Amino acid sequence: APRPHAPEAYADLDRGVEAVLPPEGTVDAIGFSLGAQMLLALAARRPERFGRLVLGGVGANVFLSRDSDAVARAIETGEADPDDGLARAFTQFAAGSGNDPLALAACLRRPAQALKRATLASVRCPVLVVLGDRDFAGPPDPLVDALPVVRLVTLTGADHFGTPKDFRFIDAALDFLEAVPA
Repeated sequence: APRPHAPEAYADLDRGVEAVLPPEGTVDAIGFSLGAQMLLALAARRPERFGRLVLGGVGANVFLSRDSDAVARAIETGEADPDDGLARAFTQFAAGSGNDPLALAACLRRPAQALKRATLASVRCPVLVVLGDRDFAGPPDPLVDALPVVRLVTLTGADHFGTPKDFRFIDAALDFLEAVPA
């Protein structure tokens, strides 16, 4: 996919996801972090399109409007304030192989609004929220309380970037989606 360096290019990420959905029927989907937030926004706007959702790395953070400029600057320079765990984590992630730090910084600066609790009441499908107990996106309770049909799995000892690689996350997702034969 293209990796533009202009924040405006990332303004409608959930509409980009919607554009690649099959034209008809429902889909099950798994999203992590920003991907999970996009799925939530889309499922709230188009609830008929989803059968089940698995959301990893999200919690109370979906309701917060944050100034991401300090984190974006740290990503761009490769130097984070040692006291800013979030900036350090994102800077380390951005420096990983195959990542484009300038695109990630632009994405963090995109025009975006936090989700509203009342908006999530329209999500009709069952949702699995998986969050590490060391994840900065938590706590999970505000998100779990806002969703009509939800199950929570907490990964003991897992942080934000460790969650998608954690077999407990993968197993919980497959079980929830009934992708593993009994």
